[in-house]
Amino acid sequence: MLRALAAVVVAFAASALVLLVSGARPLPALAALVAGAVGDRFALTDTLLKTCPLLLTGLAVALAFRCGFWNIGAEGQLLMGALAATAVGRTTGAATFPLPLLAALGAATAAGALWATLAALLRVLRGVNEIVATIMLNFIAARLVGWAVHGPLMEAAGRYPQSDPVPTAALLPMVAGRVHLGVALAAALAAVIWALLFRTSVGFRWRVVGDNAQAARVAGFSPERAVLTAMLASGALAGLAGGIEVLGVTGRLFEQFSSGQGYTAIAVALLARLHPAGVTLAALFFGALAAGSGAMQRVAGVSAVFVAIVQAGTLLALLALEASRGRTIAAAEHP
Repeated sequence: MLRALAAVVVAFAASALVLLVSGARPLPALAALVAGAVGDRFALTDTLLKTCPLLLTGLAVALAFRCGFWNIGAEGQLLMGALAATAVGRTTGAATFPLPLLAALGAATAAGALWATLAALLRVLRGVNEIVATIMLNFIAARLVGWAVHGPLMEAAGRYPQSDPVPTAALLPMVAGRVHLGVALAAALAAVIWALLFRTSVGFRWRVVGDNAQAARVAGFSPERAVLTAMLASGALAGLAGGIEVLGVTGRLFEQFSSGQGYTAIAVALLARLHPAGVTLAALFFGALAAGSGAMQRVAGVSAVFVAIVQAGTLLALLALEASRGRTIAAAEHP
């Protein structure tokens, strides 16, 4: 955790240098970024709302990576969850709360799990590289969302490629202003995933397979079964993130629904060193960056793209610190 914190400090220092070289004023820009993230109640609300999908998809990626499966497909699983939540939420509007909400969230979870399982089956049954499979499934999911909002889910008015609003009975209730119940659910699931990974035999099998699949097989564990079950859980988390975004934030589905949370989740998981507690903090950090980027652009005139520089700089600094630590350990073992 200290190395992750050091990486953040190094990234901000390097980013400030980039701003200075480009002719901008680093301190006002960074002050605007912080104010936009935590400066007042509205800023904090935006930070929490942007943290929620990053937390769930970050947990999804971390869980899969722990099992040795390189799940780059959280983006597609999130999109399929959003698509399923919209489709089911629209058809259950006549029912009373909370049945439509539960049905929509269940559909989102199932859709994400099934989409992730496709990639797992391709690896287990056909030996297809999961990085290629999950990336390709991301593109397919994006095209499916585009087809849906141009076709069967398009709004009744037919003017824009988006769905009609999800009925109120299927929406997440608000717990504080614009903060919806999904934020609390995501935080609770972080604790559940921690317990699952470190306090259950299932999580132990996942971690053993991720560390050494051959040793796991010798110990009587099935790497194939571990991968399938881990990807079911991973996809379910990412799909749930998409459902929560529809039912708690946007209220409808549209083209370009995701702003890349599924890809950012990879950075979140790596910064957290694949630990659920770390994922929570990393997601909050990245959510704060996303929330503060708009204020930084408005107040200091610095493009919101600057946030991507901070994110990339953080990961590069973390990798450099890890490499330095590895060389230090190697030198100590072989003087």
